Amino acid sequence: MTEPLHWFTSSYSSNGGACVEIAADLTASHGIVPVRDSKDPNGPVLSFPADAFSAFVVSVKAGEFGPA
Repeated sequence: MTEPLHWFTSSYSSNGGACVEIAADLTASHGIVPVRDSKDPNGPVLSFPADAFSAFVVSVKAGEFGPA
């Protein structure tokens, strides 16, 4: 992919600096969700299978990881 990704942070983020950003651009075409540290936008990017990332988000919303 040669086009830049469109990164965003969750609307639930309190902007405290401990956030991650995701780019949904590749979800439909490649089945992956890129994730990066919002404090280091030029740093490494991890890519997760879209179904695994979706399951993670569902678990977070359900409170399965305890309080923040």
